[in-house]
Amino acid sequence: MKCTFKNKRISSIITVAPSQEYRFDDEYHYFKMTETQAKRFKKTMSLDRHRIAPPEVCASDLCLFGVQKLLDAGVLKKEDIDAILFISQTPDYILPATSNVIHGKLGLDHDVICLDMNQGCAGYLTGLQQACLLLEIPAVSKVLLLTGDTSSKLVDKRNRISYPITGDAGAATVIERCPEERIIYMDVKNDGSRYKALLIPGGGFRMPSSAKTLELREVEEGVIKCLEHADMDGAAIFNFTMDDIPPQIQDVLSFSGNTWDSIEHFFLHQPNPFIVTQMAQKMKIPAAKVPNNVVSLYGNCSSTTIPLNIALNCSEPMLTGTHRVCLSGFGVGLTWISAVMDLGPLDYCKLVDYEG
Repeated sequence: MKCTFKNKRISSIITVAPSQEYRFDDEYHYFKMTETQAKRFKKTMSLDRHRIAPPEVCASDLCLFGVQKLLDAGVLKKEDIDAILFISQTPDYILPATSNVIHGKLGLDHDVICLDMNQGCAGYLTGLQQACLLLEIPAVSKVLLLTGDTSSKLVDKRNRISYPITGDAGAATVIERCPEERIIYMDVKNDGSRYKALLIPGGGFRMPSSAKTLELREVEEGVIKCLEHADMDGAAIFNFTMDDIPPQIQDVLSFSGNTWDSIEHFFLHQPNPFIVTQMAQKMKIPAAKVPNNVVSLYGNCSSTTIPLNIALNCSEPMLTGTHRVCLSGFGVGLTWISAVMDLGPLDYCKLVDYEG
């Protein structure tokens, strides 16, 4: 589904990563690898380090830390927040909604809209779309989009396939009405028939948590998991990213009247460096236009890879100028969303470490 939103802009972005940094060179012994195998794997996958939150820290803690930074900097006022969107697959509780918990901790007015959305790698774009829809309500002028996951809680550290690229992070993005003639172009697609390509089978109400779902087992050498850990069909996900995402990006470029050359930055979700490199090569986009260092430095942070990408690689330029960008998120669901928009000048754009 293609859609446009007029007179709306992203005004501030802050991304928060746990201060705890773990290096692959110190962890490969978990995966039953020799030093030679580890060096080869590290080079092939472009691995270096990732950020993992302490067990007691939730995605909401990371997001709230970012919101407080925006408040302290004076670029956001509590009384200006008309809605909170919390996008995560690792909420604080089964109930209530984490957005309500955040609302209470911030001490906001009772008229503020609170909404949780269960979305993963396409979550930032899902949140952007919903924020723009909320801004169509006359009483809503400013939406606080919070994206975050502590995905490390969904994988065992002895899983050589998933754990080295897993990262935890949160982000707060302010989306508001603006007087300038700006248009956000989006294309949103879903294919629920492929939902099993990325799935946590146990722990929900289809397969309630039990001793069986929590039983750890070695499914292959160097891969320990239980039924409450993420299960991915790697070949299916790779084919999905290669077959479905490039055509969608081409479509949204055409829809917005842009070309590959007119886009300054392509901020793509980053499952791993190899996939992003392959996608860029397939689309014949110069590597300089496709920042691809998030997973190598922070890990795959699910819905937060896109704001982390922006803050990590372009924070200073985003404060001073306007940039034509393409954003694309894709993954669990299967869901894929791409957008073309003008980004900047932002009031605030930083990547900070969590201090809890």
